[in-house]
Amino acid sequence: MRTYRYYDLVMAAFVTVLLCANVIGAAKRAQIGSFTFGAGVLFFPVSYIFGDVLTEVYGYARGAQGGVGRLRRAGLRLLHELGHPPVPPAPDWPHQAAYETVFGATWRISLASLIAYFCGEFCNSFVLAKMKIWSSGRNLWMRTIGSTIVGEAVDSLVFYPLAFLGLWTPAQVLEVMLTNYALKVGWEAVMTPFTYRIVNFLKRVEHEDYFDRNTDFTPFSLRT
Repeated sequence: MRTYRYYDLVMAAFVTVLLCANVIGAAKRAQIGSFTFGAGVLFFPVSYIFGDVLTEVYGYARGAQGGVGRLRRAGLRLLHELGHPPVPPAPDWPHQAAYETVFGATWRISLASLIAYFCGEFCNSFVLAKMKIWSSGRNLWMRTIGSTIVGEAVDSLVFYPLAFLGLWTPAQVLEVMLTNYALKVGWEAVMTPFTYRIVNFLKRVEHEDYFDRNTDFTPFSLRT
């Protein structure tokens, strides 16, 4: 497999954004005037931009789907470590509760996030890769926005019911799901010029513009 100059840097940024988005959390609120929405909406869509960049330049297997496994391992490790008590000689360390509040989340929300992102990012990468072949590499904006429309829809349909149904009324879940979905897709569209710049730069310096013509798109396989 080829080595690339910026691949590891982009992948590390991708996973960092995902972890930060999970720390921010969908249950935390942000407000602009009288309009209230999940704080994660401001950050989480950036992960789909990185996913688009990785798949567009390096291909499906070396792209976002490779990052999903890294996210799963990092997220589960973080949750595992949060459950450990402080190391002696400070068993009565007074900040454990605050530490868990900042970095922790309920198992239900964390598991829903992992499942939803796995499903959503697979659909996002699959659609983008297929559209790239159909369009012969033209109209990048159509691929990034089109794949996000599909990927974010799947992510939202999986995450919000799994995480909040029973805690919120069905009407609240539906309202938050639709509002946040629209915000995420809109944010992706606004960021399209930035995506163009990054993609064009990476294609030029990496001498790579991968087309997934013979790719195995099985979600649990990373073979190209």
